[in-house]
Amino acid sequence: MYDLPAEIRVDAEGPLRIITLNRPDALNAVNDSLHTGLAKLWPQLDDDPEARVAVLTGAGKAFSAGGDFAYLAELAQDAPLRAKTIRHGREIVLGMARLRIPLVAAVNGPAVGLGCSLVALSDVAYIAETAYLKDPHVQVGLVAADGGPLTWPLHTSLLLAKEYALTGAKIPAARAREMGLVNHVVADPLTEALAAAKRILELPQQAVESTKRLLNLHLERAVLATLDYANAAEDLSFQHPDFHATIAKLTAGK
Repeated sequence: MYDLPAEIRVDAEGPLRIITLNRPDALNAVNDSLHTGLAKLWPQLDDDPEARVAVLTGAGKAFSAGGDFAYLAELAQDAPLRAKTIRHGREIVLGMARLRIPLVAAVNGPAVGLGCSLVALSDVAYIAETAYLKDPHVQVGLVAADGGPLTWPLHTSLLLAKEYALTGAKIPAARAREMGLVNHVVADPLTEALAAAKRILELPQQAVESTKRLLNLHLERAVLATLDYANAAEDLSFQHPDFHATIAKLTAGK
C-alpha cells in the first residue's frame, strides 16, 4: 500500500498497519533493497492519516539475520553505495525515533544487526522464547552507527550495553527481558503484539501520540548527540583492512 520494494510488506487492518520484513528465504537479511525500503517506510507511515498503530515482524523463521554478506562486500568496494547506505541508516534511526504512531515489535526469531536495532527503536517488544538479539557489528570490524550502542544505554545499564556491543554476543530472549531490551517473552509474539496494538487503538489518539512523542524526545536527543560521530566512524570502518579481511573470509565461506 506504500511505495516500497517487495522486501517490505505493509498490510492494513483499519487503522492498524502490519509491517513484515519479507526476505524469508534469506532470513530477512538486509540487502540494498530492504535497507532502502526501511528508509522510505517511516516517512510514509508517519504521513498515513489513517494509521494509528503499527506492528513490525519478520516473514518466516527470523525477524532479521542482519546484513547480507554479499551486500556488506559491495559496501566495502562501492563508495557511492556506501554513502547512500549510511545516509539511509541515519534516516531509519531518525524516522523511527520521530514516528508519530506507536510501533510494536513482534520478534518471531533472531534479530541480528539492523534487526536488533529495529527492536531497540520500537516502542514495545514481544520476543519468542527461542529468539535472541545480537549486534555483531564489532565482530566483522564495523562501527554500529545504527545499532545497539546508539540506544541500548537508554534501555539498560551502560555496563551491560558495553558488554554486548563490544563482544557481539547473543542475548537470549530471557536475558533480553531481564536487561530491559524487550518487554515480554512469549510463545507467539505476533499474536501478542497484535493484541497490544489493538489495546492501544482503544485509547484516545491525541493522548497516545503526544505521550509517545514526549517519551521519544529523550531517545531523539540521545541519538542526535552521537549519530554524527557514529556515521563518520562507520564510514571509516567500512574502508578499514580489518573489515575487508573479515568480509572476504565470510563471503569465501558461503
